[in-house]
This record gives sequence, structure tokens and C-alpha cells, in this order.
Amino acid sequence: MKLNSPNINVMVKACRKAAKTLIRDFGEIENLQVSIKGPGDFVTVSDKKVEKIIIDELEKARPNYSILSEEAGEINKGKEFRWILDPIDGTANFLHGIPHFAISIGLEQNDEIICGIIYDPIKDEMFVAEKGNGSYLNNQRIRVSKRSKLINCIIFTGGPKRDAENRSLVLEEYKKFSSNVLIPIRKFGSAALDMAYVAAGRIDGFWQRNLNYWDIAAGIVLIKEAGGYVTDFEGGKEYIKNKTVLATNSIITEEMIKVLK
Repeated sequence: MKLNSPNINVMVKACRKAAKTLIRDFGEIENLQVSIKGPGDFVTVSDKKVEKIIIDELEKARPNYSILSEEAGEINKGKEFRWILDPIDGTANFLHGIPHFAISIGLEQNDEIICGIIYDPIKDEMFVAEKGNGSYLNNQRIRVSKRSKLINCIIFTGGPKRDAENRSLVLEEYKKFSSNVLIPIRKFGSAALDMAYVAAGRIDGFWQRNLNYWDIAAGIVLIKEAGGYVTDFEGGKEYIKNKTVLATNSIITEEMIKVLK
């Protein structure tokens, strides 16, 4: 089966078009690493350029939909539908020439994410989901893993930033999880792809503090439609408000919450 609803088609087209620029700019990063100016300013320009391409495509196809984007902020046009956009999730990886980053677009209807797409342009992996119609990777159905014991699972996380207010707490949580699993905790630097990997069954769980809505919006529907859970650290639904996101294959949710408590 292939997801080809009108909204999904709009999202795919926007991602494909933006990815051409993103791939081309990524190819310049290696040259910029050794320059006096460095790649920082270049990446900022690239981020905004990719964002503009996506927003132009979305507005052309759906002129009455609002948009929330990392760089552009809020563009209010209507109350029912809103795109949630992160043009480059994993900017630090992009900046350093590490080929692990993604474009992330979620579509919200009446405050609920109903569609999501996370596209890794370097690997050409497109994770797509739609409420009630499942999750897919390059048109192949995906589902979360079935590992049932936390000790045998592979867990991802991210952060903390050097100046994070809860830095000590985040590091303490990392220590706790490290003592509860056999495989060392992984940090790959892209929350969107971390969530996509939970949906695809590549990893079993993911937790992180201090994430913004655009970091996780598409991942929410991907994981739910793949049979997983997305909660806050207490097992509730305030993950957007509290910026405490726990994503699992559903089987290890309680064990992960116990560790966090």
C-alpha cells in the first residue's frame, strides 16, 4: 500500500523540492570547514532557504492553512489546519558535514497531528504517516519493535545543551538509563529521525527534554500509526506543553517511566 492522499502528496512534493537545495548545500560544507569564515553563516542561510522553498510549496497548495516553523515562526491563516515545520532537524550534524539530518513536516487539524513526514535526503529515506492509514518508509509499511525487556533494548536520547537549566537532571537520567540497558545509550543528534527510527522498529525507545513542537510533530503520528506510544515522562499527554517526550514501542513504556521517576 502507498499513502497518496492530497495532503501527503503536498508534503512529499515540498520535501523533494527542498531536498535538492539541501543536498547541494551539504556538498559545500566540506569545503567550508577549512575556510576562515567557517560554515556557520552558510548553514543559517541554507536553513532559511530550505524553509522558504517548503513554505512556498505548502502555501501554494493550501493557501488557507496556518504554519508554525522554527525559523519563520507563526503564520496565521486559519484555525482548523496548521503545518508544523522544521526545515533542518539536526542542524549541528549538517554544520559539521555529518550526513544525519532531516526535513520534518507535520499537519495539525484542530490541535491534533493527522499527517507527518520525516525525510532524510542523504539516505533518501522518507517516513510518512497519516492518521488511520498507518506508517510507511519509502512506501513499505513499518511497525515498532516487539522487544519487551528494557535491558535488551536500544534507547536513543539527545542533549543537554551546555547552558540548559536542567542539565544536571538530564545527565542523571542518562546515568539511570545507562545502568538499565546492556547496549550503550545512543545520541545521533536529530530528534525527528530518532522518532522515525522508533516507528520503524530500528530502536525501541527515545526520551528527551527541552524539545520544541516542530522537533517532534511529525514523529508523533509516525509512532502512533506504527503501533507505538508517545507520552510525557509521567505517562500523560502533556509532552508538547512540558517539553518532556517519551516515545516507545508501547511494550517498554512503563519500564522507561519507572526509570525516569
